[in-house]
Amino acid sequence: MRVAGALAIAAVAAVSAPVQAEPDYDLIGKQFSLVLQNAHFSRERFSQEQYARFLECYVQTQDPQHLFLSEDEVQQLRSKYATSFGDYLLANQTARLAEELYSFYSERALARISFAEKLLRQYEDKLPAFDSERTTARTRRKLPRSANAAELEQVWRDQVEDMLLSEVIRRENVAKLAAEKGKPDPNAKEKPIVEKLLARLKRMRNDIQEADREDMVSYLLNAVAHVYDPHSDYMGAREEQRFKDMIKASIVGIGARLKSDDDGSTVIEGIVKGGPAAKCGQLQLGDRIVAVAKDGDENWTDIMFLSIDKVVDLIRGRKGQQVKLRVLDAEGGNERVVSIVRDEIPMSEELASGRVIHLTAPDANGQPRKYCLGVLTLPSFYVDLDDGEVHCAADVKRILRRMIMEGVEGIVLDLRFNGGGSLDEVRKMVGFFTGAGPVVQVKDSRGHVERLTVSGRPIFRGDLVVLINKLSASASEIFAGAMVDYGRAVVAGDESTFGKGTVQVPRGLADYMPYFSSREGCGMIKVTTQKFYRVGGASTQLRGVPSDIVLPTATTGLRISEGEQDYALPYDEIPRAGGYVMNTRIARILPSLLGRSAARVAKDPDLQYMQEDAVRADERQKKNSVSLNKKVREEENEALLARKKRIDEERKVRYEKMAAEDAKNMVIYRLNLSDVKAATLPIASKEDKTEFMDEVEDPEEELTETPEYPSNLDPVLREGLHIVKDMIDLR
Repeated sequence: MRVAGALAIAAVAAVSAPVQAEPDYDLIGKQFSLVLQNAHFSRERFSQEQYARFLECYVQTQDPQHLFLSEDEVQQLRSKYATSFGDYLLANQTARLAEELYSFYSERALARISFAEKLLRQYEDKLPAFDSERTTARTRRKLPRSANAAELEQVWRDQVEDMLLSEVIRRENVAKLAAEKGKPDPNAKEKPIVEKLLARLKRMRNDIQEADREDMVSYLLNAVAHVYDPHSDYMGAREEQRFKDMIKASIVGIGARLKSDDDGSTVIEGIVKGGPAAKCGQLQLGDRIVAVAKDGDENWTDIMFLSIDKVVDLIRGRKGQQVKLRVLDAEGGNERVVSIVRDEIPMSEELASGRVIHLTAPDANGQPRKYCLGVLTLPSFYVDLDDGEVHCAADVKRILRRMIMEGVEGIVLDLRFNGGGSLDEVRKMVGFFTGAGPVVQVKDSRGHVERLTVSGRPIFRGDLVVLINKLSASASEIFAGAMVDYGRAVVAGDESTFGKGTVQVPRGLADYMPYFSSREGCGMIKVTTQKFYRVGGASTQLRGVPSDIVLPTATTGLRISEGEQDYALPYDEIPRAGGYVMNTRIARILPSLLGRSAARVAKDPDLQYMQEDAVRADERQKKNSVSLNKKVREEENEALLARKKRIDEERKVRYEKMAAEDAKNMVIYRLNLSDVKAATLPIASKEDKTEFMDEVEDPEEELTETPEYPSNLDPVLREGLHIVKDMIDLR
């Protein structure tokens, strides 16, 4: 799911030559519908009940916060399309339906944005008093839609007032912090409040207006796919390429990270070190791109208020080709043209990486002991779908072998925020720690169960802790589940992983098109064909993989899981797989590990702060309302700021002591892929975090002066290291 203003990398993989003719979306829609029905795990056929769900899913996807369509307007759509939605697709009328639905939605969405703009302009000279006792919802996703246009207008009045009040309070906070620190007020460079919010609405308007037929068809077909389950998708030609870029962790482009700005421009937020943008020397952090000449000629495209994905699509191209950017400097002054030749850029921050930690600490008997511990971080189970040159399993193997060479006794494998990836890559990785045997079971739509196995001996036999959170999904859950079932590792973190227990297969729709039809720009369908199960027989679907040791984390209070998704497939179980033996050692020592961890967590202020944050987040979500009274909001805000100031002051003193202890008792070595063959590993440093990219500084973040956690070991990771040390002590 995309969020307005989200970051994107303006360096993307090579694509085919420009499409000369528009794809045949009518035929694409029909073939998509046939493949979906025949290939999906449920094998559910189209029906009028399904058609009604397709429409509801389309409406909810386009208007998730219920801000643009009232209930009576949705009823108009139901009366016309609820019983015939799928018939359009099967009768080669996909483009017609896509355009009709989007036209209905966009007309009303633009009218609501115009209404909000009109409301905002009333406050250009004088802001509201903000003295009402009204409240508005934090999220409207699960609230009933407004009954009619009049009710929806009141919702927008509240939205506009909340936008204004939030910006007023934000600016007051920034000004106060700047005054306390004796620094310039960043507000001085801000546009007037109403002007800034109008620009934000203009970007929203442009996002709706810029949709082309590929977008409209994608919205339509994705609504159909998501009724089958949340992870089946249609990807148009542009989205297909983005998917391939994401999963292989290597891209071709200019090497810059971009962000949409409220003024309509696209800001350079980061520049990849050694990448094309850095080498050309003409782009600077904070520069604003206002136009792009995709093919390096003089055919300029104005990108003001263009969505970030569309900007990325314009900048993308083949290796060795030139792209031109029209750029304003950070202050919005001088305009210049920058020419950059695209090149391939490995996304180092998305690849496997490691650290080796030499730790001196008391052992179980209180005697000083030297430990050699490893941290292995894996952001995703990446693989190159095109030429097969990038494999995360091969990268992890290289790091593990170097860790063994360094004498590592125990490893913390960090899978937090790892959303999954290649099933084959995770299958191989399980074998690195278990040796030969079954890894995961997969069941197809006919009920046939296949046990995926791995051969060979384990690479690493030492102690292992797997860190997870609510955003560890899919392949991460296969790995964590296998480690638990084999008794090979302790899983620690959030109460459980995300809960995605399904397998998707990407299929190019060009392969299903009739022989004489055009195959250009067909895109692909990513369809759920199987469910996977742990070797013990339990599905990870909906329930995820529970942690052996539950820790407070930054994601504890978030309601993000498979169970929160619409149309999620159910949980079930199958018989356990034969051919594997569970090691019972961890089961024997787990009570001791739990007791030791609980004692540390109770004394760790940072983990306790996280627990408090989780409770507060849960309360906010249950309450789901925010006051439109400035005095009330200021009191709430003052309480938050006072808490933060108190915590920051406590941390400043404590972190200085921790840093001194770390310096005395720890030596941390960097072990990135570029280091695996080094004669000696380099000492890790703060600069390692910016090794890949230079990033623009946020003046507002600088005002907070939040103390930096010592040694680049966050509280949960540090507790993971304590747990693996305990495992070594209990051998």
